[in-house]
Amino acid sequence: MLAIVGGQVWTMTGDVHPQAVVLVDKGKIVAVGPKVDVPADAEVVDAADKIVLPGFIDAHCHLGIMEEIYRIEGDDGNENTDPVTPQLRAIDGINPGDEGFGDAVAGGITTVVSAPGSANVIGGEMVAIKTHGRVIDDMIIKFPAGLKAALGENPKRNYGEAKKMPATRMANAALLRETLVEAQNFLCRQTRSLKEDSGLVERNLKMEAVARVLSKEVPLRVHAHRADDIMTAIRIAREFNIRLVLEHCTEGHLVAKHIARAGVPAVVGPVITSRAKVELKERNLETAAALAKAGVPLAIITDHPVVPIQYLPLSAGLCCKGGLTEMQALKAVTIGAARVIGLEESLGSLEPGKDADIVIWQGHPFDLRSKVKRVLINGEPVV
Repeated sequence: MLAIVGGQVWTMTGDVHPQAVVLVDKGKIVAVGPKVDVPADAEVVDAADKIVLPGFIDAHCHLGIMEEIYRIEGDDGNENTDPVTPQLRAIDGINPGDEGFGDAVAGGITTVVSAPGSANVIGGEMVAIKTHGRVIDDMIIKFPAGLKAALGENPKRNYGEAKKMPATRMANAALLRETLVEAQNFLCRQTRSLKEDSGLVERNLKMEAVARVLSKEVPLRVHAHRADDIMTAIRIAREFNIRLVLEHCTEGHLVAKHIARAGVPAVVGPVITSRAKVELKERNLETAAALAKAGVPLAIITDHPVVPIQYLPLSAGLCCKGGLTEMQALKAVTIGAARVIGLEESLGSLEPGKDADIVIWQGHPFDLRSKVKRVLINGEPVV
């Protein structure tokens, strides 16, 4: 048993305790509060004059699948030979030896959702993982964590330049719809086979991945920067009655009320980037605040390696400059991010029963001078 004692504890779902105890046993948080008794045999960690927070969560990045240093050998994010590849699985392309994992842990990020890239209209299945481990199978928290799709310029550019479909936004949407319809037909055939009890059930890895979206087992997570692409994603989600998460949502502030009305969460970012392409023309620090004001469930992301993973706290802090409150920004990388990815029962806050992913900060995480002093993942010290 381990006791973190004397720190300022931000639970993220309840009180901020000026001085409190966080008790950890067998990888889980067992007690939190100012009046928790510390067992005599507990290992004590002194957190006096420090801030104790849950580990941060990056709800959209490419950690391990688009490696640092190895720009060619380690770039496994996009199978840009076919615009529709739902059967791809991020877990098969992630290298836990990527240098970015060490940066993540050192920066207080204990969970990420790693995804295929956005070159394809449908890129493959995403995975939620802890950021420390040698073998990807031991790091997985949730797989699949969503099916990655993309609208806008990336699929257009990747295939249009090769004189292949899609070369327009219309074709992006059409291919997405066609694939969803094909999966509906696949499910109908499967149901018929089961009713006929023929003993033969059709298998199709592409369609099985899309079927998980149609059954609402996982959300369709759609890369959409521009407002028109955002509305196309919402339109398609409504047509097929599927769960949707908007990825990047750069022009979300222009259609925030529509996103809120649709009940769709958004992951916003990268924040620390230039207007490197036309879709980022409206990029600003006010987007997250506008979405929060409208009532849109929210996470802030790095899109690593676009923005290095360790700058997730800085990204959230900059959104305060754009109008988010300090607590809103912290929640967007803790409990808010956990809710967006469907892991709020085990991650994102300091509460009994949750995973003991805990970071002790010397200073506030939004202060550039602050340092991570200790990181626990599943109750085990990794920094």
